[in-house]
Amino acid sequence: MSKSNFLHELDERGLIQDTTERSSLEKRLNEGPITLYHGIDPSASSLHIGNFVGVLMLRRFQDAGHNPVALIGGSTGMIGDPGGRSEERNLLDEETLEKNLSGIRSQLENLVDLSSATLVNNFDWTKHVNVLDFLRDVGKHATINQMVARDSVRSRMEGTHGISFTEFSYMLLQAFDFWWLYENHGCELQIGGSDQWGNIAQGVDLIRRKSRASAYGLTWPLITRSDGQKYGKSVDGAIWLDKELTLPYEFHQYWLRVDDQDLERFLLQLTLLDVDVVSEIVLEHAKAPERRFGQSNLADEITKLVHGEKAVSNSKLAAQALFGNEDLTEQMFEALTGIVQETPVNSALLDEEEGLLEVLVQSSLVESKGEARRLVKQGGVSINRNKVASTKIGHEQAVGGKYVLLQKGKKQRNILVISD
Repeated sequence: MSKSNFLHELDERGLIQDTTERSSLEKRLNEGPITLYHGIDPSASSLHIGNFVGVLMLRRFQDAGHNPVALIGGSTGMIGDPGGRSEERNLLDEETLEKNLSGIRSQLENLVDLSSATLVNNFDWTKHVNVLDFLRDVGKHATINQMVARDSVRSRMEGTHGISFTEFSYMLLQAFDFWWLYENHGCELQIGGSDQWGNIAQGVDLIRRKSRASAYGLTWPLITRSDGQKYGKSVDGAIWLDKELTLPYEFHQYWLRVDDQDLERFLLQLTLLDVDVVSEIVLEHAKAPERRFGQSNLADEITKLVHGEKAVSNSKLAAQALFGNEDLTEQMFEALTGIVQETPVNSALLDEEEGLLEVLVQSSLVESKGEARRLVKQGGVSINRNKVASTKIGHEQAVGGKYVLLQKGKKQRNILVISD
């Protein structure tokens, strides 16, 4: 991507909501590499899809030859940003913050090349700042009128819960971050979601007043669900980047279920595919939407970015094992590890007259042999995706001599792991 077309491509992707002095920013980007930063809220031990957009924006700037700074908000995370919330969040202690910072760092390493990027924690430069210095050096450059006029503050003041002075001060702390990064890293641009516009503008103003210099801000529209709710950790069903919180298989499956009306937007904003390639995928998808060609590409690309190629292939193998028509393989069972509960079973139960009834109880799919017998008789039990009428499990049904996929009804499954 050429630097001269960079903002134009972000426009094509729908990734620009607001900028400060668009023409000046465009001119500055064309002059050569710019140092920019994006702040990440450390109030959870993992990034989520709402954070992913911002980290991917750092990657886009990096790929275009610019110098990204990922700022983890160790100090601002202790306060909480009022933007986009109707009530004050819980304050985090240092131990919880450190745990969260560690998890976030490891995920950033997968998405941004930290050998040519900078990772900072704002706690490192704010922990020694005392109140009097902060009020003198930062507070005097901001007016209450200006701060109250920001949407994030005004909406909270008009709401039921109001806003505490602690959260009210968040804007000044974020502005201080921008100024500090400008002075110490030559950072001229801050990027963030549209709910950060007021905070970013405050930082641009602080640099202008305190350092007599120009700085810039850029925001993108918040990525929202089909119901209009933004992606984040405070919404039920948050999509985490940590594989322990959202399994790579579940992550891949989520994007396979995306509504057609969101498909093109997500391909443009949540992947690194060229805009022209996205257009081709959308056109191909439109020929037979029921094949979900577009969703398949979307799921593969996002999962590859977050979890790697191996996670994509394993997710597909797991889906084939659960929903496909092909014969099950050992590789499919290995891909199901962590997705379907496993039950160790002694091989002596195989070929016993009521061995199936016994393992149905052992796997907790039923509570008693009587229930198991009725279920088999009613056609409610499948072995390796095939309904069975016998109460036996034969040795020949163990894939590779080791695995059996046991299923009750349409959704309850268990893997029997055979041992001597």
